[in-house]
Amino acid sequence: MTSQEIRQSFLDFFASKGHKIVPSAPMVIKDDPTLMFTNAGMNQFKNVILGNDPIKYPRVADSQKCLRVSGKHNDLEEVGHDTYHHTMFEMLGNWSFGDYFKEDAIAFAWEYLTEVLKLDKDRLYVTIFEGSPNEGLERDNEAADFWAKYIDKNRIIDGNKKDNFWEMGDTGPCGPCSEIHIDLRNEDERAKVDGKLLVNGDHPQVIEIWNNVFMQYNRKADGSLETLPNKVIDTGMGFERLCMAIQGKQSNYDTDVFQPMLRRIGEACSCQYGQTKEIDVAMRVVADHIRTIAFAITDGQLPSNAKAGYVIRRILRRAVRYGYTFLNQRTAFMFKLIPQLVEDMGIAYPELKAQQTLIEKVIKEEEEAFLRTLETGIRLLDKVMDDARKANNTEISGKDTFTLYDTFGFPLDLTELILRENGFTANEAEFNAEMQKQKERARNAAAVETGDWVVLKEGDCEFVGYDLTECETDVLRYRKVKQKNNEFFQIVLSRTPFYAEMGGQVGDSGWLGNVEVFDTKRENNLAVHLCKQLPNDIEESLVAKINIERRQAAACNHSATHLLHESLREVLGNHVEQKGSFVSPDALRFDFSHFQKLTDEELRQVEMLANRKIRANFSLEEHRDTPIEEAKAMGAMALFGEKYGDSVRVIKFGDSVELCGGTHVKSTGEIGLVRIVNEGSVAAGVRRIEAVTAEVAERAYYHQCDQLKTLKQFFNNAPDLVQAVHKSIEENAGLKKQIENFIEEKAVQMRQTLLDTAFDINGVKVARFLGEASPEIVRSLVAFLKGKFANEKFVFVAGTTNNDKPSITIFLSQLMVDEGYNAVNMVREVAKEIQGGGGGQPFMAQAGGKNPDGLNVAVDKILKMI
Repeated sequence: MTSQEIRQSFLDFFASKGHKIVPSAPMVIKDDPTLMFTNAGMNQFKNVILGNDPIKYPRVADSQKCLRVSGKHNDLEEVGHDTYHHTMFEMLGNWSFGDYFKEDAIAFAWEYLTEVLKLDKDRLYVTIFEGSPNEGLERDNEAADFWAKYIDKNRIIDGNKKDNFWEMGDTGPCGPCSEIHIDLRNEDERAKVDGKLLVNGDHPQVIEIWNNVFMQYNRKADGSLETLPNKVIDTGMGFERLCMAIQGKQSNYDTDVFQPMLRRIGEACSCQYGQTKEIDVAMRVVADHIRTIAFAITDGQLPSNAKAGYVIRRILRRAVRYGYTFLNQRTAFMFKLIPQLVEDMGIAYPELKAQQTLIEKVIKEEEEAFLRTLETGIRLLDKVMDDARKANNTEISGKDTFTLYDTFGFPLDLTELILRENGFTANEAEFNAEMQKQKERARNAAAVETGDWVVLKEGDCEFVGYDLTECETDVLRYRKVKQKNNEFFQIVLSRTPFYAEMGGQVGDSGWLGNVEVFDTKRENNLAVHLCKQLPNDIEESLVAKINIERRQAAACNHSATHLLHESLREVLGNHVEQKGSFVSPDALRFDFSHFQKLTDEELRQVEMLANRKIRANFSLEEHRDTPIEEAKAMGAMALFGEKYGDSVRVIKFGDSVELCGGTHVKSTGEIGLVRIVNEGSVAAGVRRIEAVTAEVAERAYYHQCDQLKTLKQFFNNAPDLVQAVHKSIEENAGLKKQIENFIEEKAVQMRQTLLDTAFDINGVKVARFLGEASPEIVRSLVAFLKGKFANEKFVFVAGTTNNDKPSITIFLSQLMVDEGYNAVNMVREVAKEIQGGGGGQPFMAQAGGKNPDGLNVAVDKILKMI
């Protein structure tokens, strides 16, 4: 079976068992502060599992694209070195929310593996939770008994809590799990060592392929467990590993998931997979990482220096670095692999084909930027090695190697490779210590302590903020949170007018009873109100009231993004698509796909079109709970990287139609005015405009008027300011030219004086100058003397002042440098006479200082050195 057939067979099997087949959620998570990436199939169902979302389908199955770069067996630096771990991978999964449990989950797994896929039953092993007396948890005999119907008891292995008890986090749903392992070794190896002994032993051919999690408990903040009212089945099967088992391969990379890409890499880099260990590792790294990077970009996450963007940039740079070091790629090459990726995965994931041009441009620009950084880092490492040679050291400090890692993206193994080639070693213990310090700093910065929820009333939170700015409500639950030494409370209400931060729009602030709500966040799809203190009479009904002024300002900016989006498409073309946005009461930011800088005329057109739509005073047409296909028929665009439900909210202003959950003005006239204040590049193929609206736009206009008025005053209130400024620039240019001519004349005079007054010291011709001179004149003199005395032993010493600031300049001819003289050492020696410091090159150096009175002594000291 091909990989595509295997994927489809899984979905078809579970569809036949009454499961709803749902599409993969985006790999990049945008509205969950606890996660940057989808790292397991269950992520998109987390709110259902927590009870925050209703159960829409009791049985679900899918193939989910996931990304893991940390945790058990998923250290980024290890990917490529073995043959079965990846950054981006597909997770096949089936779920039951309060429907079937252990018995059916085990039956389904066994039937699919052994009857549909025809895997050899004698090669399969299963693990079950052995229990934990410390927590009062018994062995999972229930699962063991169900397995015993299908598999010999000798193949049912007890597993410890680390391997066989799954937890969502420090708190939340958890439960025992049962893993299915397969032994892919040849018959000779199986005869020598029982596969049972190799389960969970990191053997590359005895691997876990499926994990069935039986969520039956809830972990509380104090560590205790309580039984979940609705038990959940959550299973995950690594697609790439399954393909390896079905296709009879010894490595994930030998399957048709990766082989076409590895062949393409070989063609691009003039190498062959299977040639050498180092080349194989590098090719696996590139083949794995190109998938991760491409899928992240399709989901709207561009490489950057922060958060999720930094993770993607780090993965991309790791691939570039392996290509540079082991595949001899000195120019960008990974972007050329995207057509192969589209061919391999474009059918299952059509977003790859739709955004192919953008993916290629972003990757190419990132590659080229990092190759420049690599060259800079290598030059820095050369300097570190030079300094070590001079000090007769063969070991480079861990602090230096960590700086290369942290600033230039040089992993330790790359630094060690370059050091070994030059006869040096790195202090690995110091490097690890620096790495640990950084991890602790990051951990402390992100540390959040949360207490258990104090539940006052059962129920769900209803959002009424589209229609109301205040309402009567009850507190359902609250908890105390400590973050960065700040304590505050999270409060969940039965009804709320507060918009919780989502979709790029910041959360509302306002009041709850007698206390201020300083922000509203969305956590596990709950609107969580943040307050410094709890309200009085918390168990009584309270009034929740938003800050109307802030809400209106945010609404103006959000509605303006829709109008700008439409205007951009009208001016630039239909290729323009939103790639991200940020909306606050103060300003808006809108990222969109476009491959070149907007001209001033284009920006003016976009702004004028948007303001024309504002003046048209289009009324808001809002369509709530609209079926997604109906919304698309209305003209709304579904953006890649966004997860939509079956029903959506459509916002329409005139011809502008968007899928949006944010808050908006009742009619566009309320916006008043939009002004674009900046346009620039975010990444290859992605531009960003920043704009202001309403009162903020008015203030920006008044500020510009005030600046213009002040400028006019500088030019005696000239009626034509542009002409007055132009005239001033021309006059200034003329005066500059006169000054340059004067400097040149003075330099010519000084040259002759220096030649006339030059003298000999022990066979060395010396020219000396003391007095007032600008840096331009001194540079002119050095250039002249360098040519004049190229073949003689010659020294030029100048002690000059310019605007009362002293400087010392030393120039040495090449013959003096060859004899061992060094201008840098000399100038540093005498710089203290003018209370300063300096540097330069062996043939010329300069020093500046604070004490002009020390110039005579400094120049005399230099002459004594000669």
